[in-house]
Amino acid sequence: MRVEFAARADQYDRTGAFPHENFRRLHEHGLLALAAPRAYGGGEASLETLARVVGTIARGDASTALVLTMQYLFHSLGARNPAWRETQRALVFRSAVERGALVNGLRVEPELGTPARGGLPATIARRTPDGWRISGRKIYSTGAPGLSWMLIWARSDEPKPRVGGWLVPGDAPGVSIVESWDHLGMRATGSHDVTLDDVLVPLEHGPEYQDDVAENVRLDTQFAAWNTILIAIIYDAVAREARDWFVRWLQERTPTNLGAPLATLPRFQEAVGRIDGLLLANRTLLDAAIAGAVSPQQVGLLKYLTSGNSIAAVEIAVELSGNPGLSRSSPLGRLYRDVLCSRVHTPQNDTILAGAGKSALVGV
Repeated sequence: MRVEFAARADQYDRTGAFPHENFRRLHEHGLLALAAPRAYGGGEASLETLARVVGTIARGDASTALVLTMQYLFHSLGARNPAWRETQRALVFRSAVERGALVNGLRVEPELGTPARGGLPATIARRTPDGWRISGRKIYSTGAPGLSWMLIWARSDEPKPRVGGWLVPGDAPGVSIVESWDHLGMRATGSHDVTLDDVLVPLEHGPEYQDDVAENVRLDTQFAAWNTILIAIIYDAVAREARDWFVRWLQERTPTNLGAPLATLPRFQEAVGRIDGLLLANRTLLDAAIAGAVSPQQVGLLKYLTSGNSIAAVEIAVELSGNPGLSRSSPLGRLYRDVLCSRVHTPQNDTILAGAGKSALVGV
C-alpha cells in the first residue's frame, strides 16, 4: 500500500481532498481495527506494531498516516478509559472492525485553542429528557470528512458539570463540516472546522459521571506517550522518503559539464552523510521509546529532537537539489511542507523545553 498511496499523494496534496480510497484499502487489510481490543474483534496490537504500520503508511502519504494514528490512539484510550461506557466501546470498536469506521477526539476550539495549555471547552452538552443536546464549534478536526464517530470534548450544563467526551455520529443531524482547512502541509488530513447545532445523542453517549474525570484523561500517560511517539514516527518517515528521493536524484542527475552523476561529488556525499546521521539519531531515539526506555518526563524531548532532526534532514535535500526539488512535479516540495507541520502537534517546543528545564531546576 505504501507505493499505491504514494502514487496518489500528490493529487490529494494539490486538491486538499480527503483520501477516502486510502481508508477503504486500509479497512480491506484489517488495519483500521488494529488497535481495537480483541474482545470486539480488533487486533489489540502493541505500540511496536502500530509504529511499524504508521511509519510504512507515512512513507506513502503522511496525511493518511496522521488520521490513522488518531484512530489507533483513541481505540487504545477507549479500551481503558473509565469515562467510556460499554455502549460507546461496542459502537466504536465493532463498527471499525465491520465497516472501517473512523473515530477521533475533537478538542480544539476558536477561543480556547489547544486544551493542552489549560482551560475548559465552550462546547456545551445540555441534558434533556430526550438525551444530550450539544452545541459548539471545533477547529483543526483531523479527519473530519471521514469520521463516523466524533468524540466531542465538552462540558455539561449540570450544577456540577462533567467534562469529557460525548460520542457523536459524524452524520448526526446538526453536525456540519466547514471546509476551512487550506494548509501549507498535511493538506489531505481534512482538518476542517466542525460545528454542532443542538445535536441530539442518547444519554449513554455521554461520559460516565465521576470526580476528576477530565483530570484522569489529561493525565493518561500512555496516551500522551503513544501520541508523541507515533506522531514522531510519521515525520521521521516523511524525512526518510525525502532522503530516498534525494539519493535517487543525485544518482540520476548527470550534468554535461561534469560527465558523471552528482552522487560522485564529495559535497553531495557529505550531505547524504549528514542526513543519514540525523535519521540514525531519530531511529535510535524512537526505538528506545518504543521499548519503554524513555520516561514519560522525557518523551516530550524525544518529539523536540526527532522533529528537529526530520526538518533538518529534509532542508538539506531541499537546499542542495534547488529548483528540481521544489518543482511541483517532484514530491520533495510536498514532503518539505509536510515535515514542517511536525512542530504544530502537542506538545509544542516551548512547552517541552520549559517543562524539561523546570523539572531539572526545581524538581517539578
